[in-house]
Amino acid sequence: MIKIANAPCSWGVLEFDLDGKAAGFEQVLDEISETGYQGSELGDWGFMPSVPDELRRELDQRNLSMVGAFVPVFLKDPSKHVAGAEAAVKTAKLMADAGFPDAFIVLADDNGSVKERTLNAGRVTESMGLTEEEWHIFAVGVNYVAREVKTKTGLRTVFHHHCAGYVETPLEIDQLLALTDPSLVGLVLDMGHYQFGGGDPLEALKKHQSRIWHIHFKDCHPEIAEQARKEGWDYFQSVGNGVFCELGKGAVDFSSIVAELNLQKYEGWIVVEQDVLPGMGNPKVCAKRNREYIKTLGL
Repeated sequence: MIKIANAPCSWGVLEFDLDGKAAGFEQVLDEISETGYQGSELGDWGFMPSVPDELRRELDQRNLSMVGAFVPVFLKDPSKHVAGAEAAVKTAKLMADAGFPDAFIVLADDNGSVKERTLNAGRVTESMGLTEEEWHIFAVGVNYVAREVKTKTGLRTVFHHHCAGYVETPLEIDQLLALTDPSLVGLVLDMGHYQFGGGDPLEALKKHQSRIWHIHFKDCHPEIAEQARKEGWDYFQSVGNGVFCELGKGAVDFSSIVAELNLQKYEGWIVVEQDVLPGMGNPKVCAKRNREYIKTLGL
C-alpha cells in the first residue's frame, strides 16, 4: 500500500546556508500531521531531536513515521568519502535506533557547491559534467557510503538526482545507475527535478523500475522553468521564483505516474516535496492543497 509523507524542505528547511528563517521542527511536524500526511523526512542533522527516544516520541505524538534523511556528500572528491559515510551512518543509526528500520538514507551530491552547475541548473550541457575518471570516483563514493550504511545499520540507500549537482540530467542518472551496485544503491525518483533537468519522469519510472525504491512528488512549472533558462537564473533564483510549484499546477503528468505506479505494484512511500526558500509562501496551505490533489489521484 502506498503511503504519503511530506518533508521539511516544503517548509523552507533546506541543506543550504540561506538567508531567512525557516520553521522549527515542532511546527513542521504539527503541520505535516494536521494536513493529512503519514510520515516525514528528517531534515538536516540537528533540525529534529538527535536522541532516538526523543525523536520517536515526537513522531509518535503526531502518528507519523520517519521515512528517510537527506545526506549530501561532495562525491567528486575522494577525500570526502569517509566523512560522508560517517555522516550517513550516524544519521541512519538515529533512524534505526528510533525504530524506523525501513527508512532510507537519501544520498546526494553536495548540490549548490559547484558554481557552474548551480548557475546552469535546468540547462546544463555535457561539457559541464564529470570526466570518465571523475565518474569512477563519484560512483566508488556512492557505493562506499551505501555499503557502510547497510553494513553498520541495516538501512538502505537511495541516490537523489538533483538540479545544481553533478547528477541532474537523464543521461547523468543513467550513468550513475550503470556504475553503481544495484544491490546496494537504489534511486529516489524526484519528479520535479527530473522534469527541470530535461527529462520525462514517466519515462524514467518505466525505464528504471528495478532501481526505484523511493519516490518524491514534486512538480515543475513549465513557464517558470523556461523563464529561468531564458534569463539565466541560478538554481536558487529558480526556486525562489516558484519553479517547483504546487502539485498539479506544473508539467508533471501525475495521473499517468500514479497509473504506472499501480501497474508496477509499488508499495513504498511517496514524499511530497515542494521546495521553497526559508520564509517563502504559506507551507501549511500548500501542503494541504497538495494532499487534496493527491487524493484526486486515488492515493
